[in-house]
Amino acid sequence: MPIKIPATLPAADVLRAEGIMMMREDQAAKQEIRPMRIALLNLMPKKIVTETQFARLLAASPLQVELTLVRPSEHVSKTESQAHIGAHYVPFQQIKHRKFDGLIITGAPIEHLPYEEVTYWEEMQEIMDWSQTNVHSTFGVCWGGMAMLYHFWGIPKHELPQKAFGCYPQTNLAPTSPFLRGFSDNFVMPVSRWTEIHEDDIRAHSDLVPLLGSEETGSALVHDPKHRALYIFNHFEYDSDTLKQEYDRDVARG
Repeated sequence: MPIKIPATLPAADVLRAEGIMMMREDQAAKQEIRPMRIALLNLMPKKIVTETQFARLLAASPLQVELTLVRPSEHVSKTESQAHIGAHYVPFQQIKHRKFDGLIITGAPIEHLPYEEVTYWEEMQEIMDWSQTNVHSTFGVCWGGMAMLYHFWGIPKHELPQKAFGCYPQTNLAPTSPFLRGFSDNFVMPVSRWTEIHEDDIRAHSDLVPLLGSEETGSALVHDPKHRALYIFNHFEYDSDTLKQEYDRDVARG
Protein backbone atom coordinates (compact mmCIF):
# COMPACT_ATOMS: atom_id res chain seq x y z
CA MET A 1 0.00 0.00 0.00
CA PRO A 2 1.13 3.61 -0.49
CA ILE A 3 2.61 5.84 2.16
CA LYS A 4 1.00 9.23 2.67
CA ILE A 5 3.59 12.00 2.93
CA PRO A 6 3.49 15.66 1.84
CA ALA A 7 4.25 16.13 -1.85
CA THR A 8 6.78 18.82 -0.92
CA LEU A 9 8.82 16.49 1.31
CA PRO A 10 12.18 15.73 -0.39
CA ALA A 11 11.61 12.04 0.30
CA ALA A 12 8.68 12.10 -2.11
CA ASP A 13 10.86 12.61 -5.19
CA VAL A 14 13.39 10.00 -4.04
CA LEU A 15 10.78 7.32 -3.35
CA ARG A 16 8.85 8.08 -6.52
CA ALA A 17 12.04 7.58 -8.54
CA GLU A 18 12.45 4.20 -6.83
CA GLY A 19 8.96 3.15 -7.89
CA ILE A 20 7.51 3.31 -4.39
CA MET A 21 3.81 4.17 -4.30
CA MET A 22 2.74 7.33 -2.52
CA MET A 23 -0.63 8.89 -1.95
CA ARG A 24 -1.97 12.44 -1.94
CA GLU A 25 -4.29 13.69 0.81
CA ASP A 26 -7.32 13.72 -1.52
CA GLN A 27 -6.61 10.17 -2.68
CA ALA A 28 -6.27 8.89 0.89
CA ALA A 29 -9.59 10.46 1.84
CA LYS A 30 -11.38 8.35 -0.78
CA GLN A 31 -10.18 5.06 0.68
CA GLU A 32 -12.57 3.54 3.19
CA ILE A 33 -9.81 2.39 5.51
CA ARG A 34 -8.13 4.05 8.45
CA PRO A 35 -4.43 4.64 7.82
CA MET A 36 -1.81 3.41 10.23
CA ARG A 37 -0.63 6.59 11.94
CA ILE A 38 3.11 6.64 12.65
CA ALA A 39 5.02 9.45 14.37
CA LEU A 40 8.74 9.76 13.62
CA LEU A 41 10.70 11.67 16.26
CA ASN A 42 13.73 12.43 14.11
CA LEU A 43 16.80 13.30 16.18
CA MET A 44 19.38 12.51 13.52
CA PRO A 45 21.46 15.38 12.08
CA LYS A 46 20.62 14.62 8.44
CA LYS A 47 16.86 14.91 8.76
CA ILE A 48 16.04 14.49 5.07
CA VAL A 49 18.17 11.35 4.73
CA THR A 50 16.67 9.76 7.84
CA GLU A 51 13.04 10.61 7.06
CA THR A 52 13.53 9.16 3.56
CA GLN A 53 15.01 5.94 4.94
CA PHE A 54 12.12 5.34 7.32
CA ALA A 55 9.49 6.39 4.79
CA ARG A 56 10.91 3.84 2.36
CA LEU A 57 10.60 1.04 4.92
CA LEU A 58 7.12 2.05 6.04
CA ALA A 59 5.94 2.12 2.43
CA ALA A 60 6.57 -1.64 2.29
CA SER A 61 3.67 -2.18 4.71
CA PRO A 62 0.48 -3.77 3.32
CA LEU A 63 -1.42 -0.98 5.10
CA GLN A 64 -1.85 2.66 4.19
CA VAL A 65 0.62 4.60 6.36
CA GLU A 66 0.29 8.22 7.45
CA LEU A 67 3.68 9.55 8.58
CA THR A 68 3.96 12.53 10.95
CA LEU A 69 7.41 14.06 11.41
CA VAL A 70 8.00 15.25 14.97
CA ARG A 71 10.73 17.29 16.65
CA PRO A 72 11.43 18.29 20.25
CA SER A 73 9.59 21.54 20.86
CA GLU A 74 12.47 23.54 22.33
CA HIS A 75 15.39 22.08 20.37
CA VAL A 76 16.65 23.93 17.28
CA SER A 77 18.48 21.75 14.75
CA LYS A 78 21.79 23.18 13.57
CA THR A 79 22.32 20.65 10.78
CA GLU A 80 19.19 21.05 8.66
CA SER A 81 17.54 24.10 7.16
CA GLN A 82 14.92 25.71 9.35
CA ALA A 83 12.77 26.16 6.25
CA HIS A 84 12.58 22.38 5.81
CA ILE A 85 11.91 21.74 9.48
CA GLY A 86 9.32 24.50 9.69
CA ALA A 87 7.50 23.18 6.63
CA HIS A 88 7.46 19.48 7.49
CA TYR A 89 8.00 18.96 11.25
CA VAL A 90 5.53 19.38 14.08
CA PRO A 91 6.72 20.27 17.61
CA PHE A 92 5.82 17.52 20.07
CA GLN A 93 3.76 19.88 22.21
CA GLN A 94 1.42 20.40 19.24
CA ILE A 95 0.68 16.71 18.72
CA LYS A 96 0.70 15.31 22.24
CA HIS A 97 -3.12 15.34 22.34
CA ARG A 98 -3.20 12.88 19.41
CA LYS A 99 -3.12 9.08 19.33
CA PHE A 100 -0.71 7.09 17.14
CA ASP A 101 -0.39 3.46 16.17
CA GLY A 102 3.38 3.69 16.34
CA LEU A 103 6.20 5.98 17.43
CA ILE A 104 9.75 5.73 16.11
CA ILE A 105 12.47 7.48 18.12
CA THR A 106 15.64 7.69 16.06
CA GLY A 107 19.24 7.72 17.12
CA ALA A 108 21.09 10.94 17.94
CA PRO A 109 24.81 11.84 17.81
CA ILE A 110 24.96 12.62 21.53
CA GLU A 111 26.08 9.28 22.92
CA HIS A 112 28.99 10.75 24.90
CA LEU A 113 26.64 12.94 26.94
CA PRO A 114 24.96 11.69 30.11
CA TYR A 115 21.24 11.61 29.44
CA GLU A 116 20.57 14.34 31.98
CA GLU A 117 22.90 16.70 30.09
CA VAL A 118 20.97 16.42 26.83
CA THR A 119 19.27 19.80 26.32
CA TYR A 120 15.91 18.22 25.49
CA TRP A 121 16.07 15.34 27.99
CA GLU A 122 13.18 16.65 30.08
CA GLU A 123 10.93 16.67 27.02
CA MET A 124 12.28 13.27 25.96
CA GLN A 125 11.10 11.89 29.28
CA GLU A 126 7.70 13.46 28.69
CA ILE A 127 7.55 11.90 25.21
CA MET A 128 8.46 8.45 26.52
CA ASP A 129 5.81 8.67 29.25
CA TRP A 130 3.28 9.99 26.70
CA SER A 131 3.96 6.94 24.53
CA GLN A 132 2.45 4.77 27.26
CA THR A 133 -0.95 6.41 26.94
CA ASN A 134 -1.10 7.71 23.37
CA VAL A 135 0.88 5.19 21.30
CA HIS A 136 0.14 1.53 20.64
CA SER A 137 3.82 0.54 20.24
CA THR A 138 7.17 2.32 20.15
CA PHE A 139 10.41 1.57 18.31
CA GLY A 140 13.58 3.08 19.79
CA VAL A 141 16.57 3.10 17.43
CA CYS A 142 20.20 3.25 18.65
CA TRP A 143 20.37 6.18 21.11
CA GLY A 144 16.57 6.31 21.12
CA GLY A 145 16.38 2.69 22.28
CA MET A 146 19.10 3.17 24.87
CA ALA A 147 17.33 6.25 26.21
CA MET A 148 14.10 4.28 26.62
CA LEU A 149 15.87 1.48 28.49
CA TYR A 150 17.41 4.05 30.81
CA HIS A 151 14.14 5.89 31.37
CA PHE A 152 11.93 2.86 31.97
CA TRP A 153 14.40 0.41 33.51
CA GLY A 154 17.37 2.44 34.75
CA ILE A 155 19.72 0.49 32.45
CA PRO A 156 22.79 2.60 31.63
CA LYS A 157 24.69 2.83 28.38
CA HIS A 158 28.42 2.09 28.45
CA GLU A 159 31.03 3.86 26.36
CA LEU A 160 33.08 1.66 24.05
CA PRO A 161 36.90 1.96 23.84
CA GLN A 162 36.47 2.55 20.11
CA LYS A 163 33.50 3.11 17.86
CA ALA A 164 31.56 0.02 16.77
CA PHE A 165 31.39 0.74 13.07
CA GLY A 166 30.69 -1.45 10.08
CA CYS A 167 28.44 -4.34 9.07
CA TYR A 168 28.39 -7.12 11.66
CA PRO A 169 26.71 -10.54 11.80
CA GLN A 170 23.73 -10.76 14.14
CA THR A 171 22.40 -13.94 15.74
CA ASN A 172 18.68 -14.57 15.95
CA LEU A 173 18.14 -15.36 19.64
CA ALA A 174 14.38 -15.87 19.39
CA PRO A 175 13.45 -17.57 16.10
CA THR A 176 9.82 -18.00 17.22
CA SER A 177 9.34 -14.30 17.95
CA PRO A 178 6.75 -12.69 15.64
CA PHE A 179 9.14 -9.76 15.25
CA LEU A 180 11.72 -12.03 13.60
CA ARG A 181 9.40 -14.05 11.42
CA GLY A 182 11.08 -14.67 8.08
CA PHE A 183 14.56 -13.82 9.35
CA SER A 184 17.38 -16.32 9.07
CA ASP A 185 19.40 -17.53 12.05
CA ASN A 186 22.21 -15.13 11.17
CA PHE A 187 22.29 -11.96 9.10
CA VAL A 188 24.33 -8.78 8.79
CA MET A 189 23.30 -5.33 10.04
CA PRO A 190 24.98 -1.89 9.93
CA VAL A 191 26.38 -0.69 13.27
CA SER A 192 27.50 2.85 14.08
CA ARG A 193 27.76 3.80 17.75
CA TRP A 194 30.12 4.72 20.56
CA THR A 195 28.11 3.05 23.32
CA GLU A 196 26.54 -0.29 24.13
CA ILE A 197 24.02 -1.90 26.45
CA HIS A 198 25.44 -4.76 28.50
CA GLU A 199 23.61 -8.03 27.96
CA ASP A 200 23.80 -8.84 31.69
CA ASP A 201 21.85 -5.65 32.44
CA ILE A 202 19.11 -6.75 30.06
CA ARG A 203 18.95 -10.32 31.36
CA ALA A 204 18.71 -9.00 34.92
CA HIS A 205 15.15 -7.95 34.05
CA SER A 206 12.97 -10.97 33.31
CA ASP A 207 10.41 -8.78 31.52
CA LEU A 208 12.92 -7.86 28.81
CA VAL A 209 13.38 -10.30 25.93
CA PRO A 210 16.68 -10.32 23.97
CA LEU A 211 15.95 -10.95 20.29
CA LEU A 212 19.21 -10.26 18.46
CA GLY A 213 22.84 -10.21 19.52
CA SER A 214 26.35 -10.21 18.13
CA GLU A 215 29.65 -11.58 19.44
CA GLU A 216 31.39 -8.45 18.14
CA THR A 217 28.93 -5.69 19.01
CA GLY A 218 26.76 -7.16 21.76
CA SER A 219 23.03 -6.75 22.26
CA ALA A 220 21.16 -5.57 19.17
CA LEU A 221 17.39 -5.94 19.60
CA VAL A 222 15.28 -6.17 22.77
CA HIS A 223 11.53 -6.59 23.22
CA ASP A 224 9.88 -4.79 26.13
CA PRO A 225 6.30 -6.15 26.39
CA LYS A 226 5.56 -4.13 29.52
CA HIS A 227 6.04 -0.84 27.68
CA ARG A 228 4.95 -2.15 24.26
CA ALA A 229 8.32 -1.31 22.80
CA LEU A 230 11.22 -2.63 20.75
CA TYR A 231 14.75 -1.32 21.21
CA ILE A 232 17.28 -1.75 18.42
CA PHE A 233 20.84 -0.50 18.86
CA ASN A 234 21.96 -0.87 15.25
CA HIS A 235 20.81 0.81 12.06
CA PHE A 236 18.63 -1.47 9.95
CA GLU A 237 17.31 1.64 8.17
CA TYR A 238 20.67 2.73 6.70
CA ASP A 239 21.15 2.97 2.95
CA SER A 240 23.96 1.03 1.28
CA ASP A 241 26.23 4.10 1.34
CA THR A 242 25.34 5.58 4.74
CA LEU A 243 28.30 4.04 6.57
CA LYS A 244 30.63 5.28 3.82
CA GLN A 245 29.29 8.81 4.25
CA GLU A 246 29.74 8.62 8.02
CA TYR A 247 33.28 7.28 7.59
CA ASP A 248 34.20 10.16 5.26
CA ARG A 249 32.67 12.62 7.75
CA ASP A 250 34.64 11.18 10.68
CA VAL A 251 37.90 11.16 8.70
CA ALA A 252 37.37 14.78 7.69
CA ARG A 253 36.87 15.70 11.34
CA GLY A 254 40.12 13.98 12.25
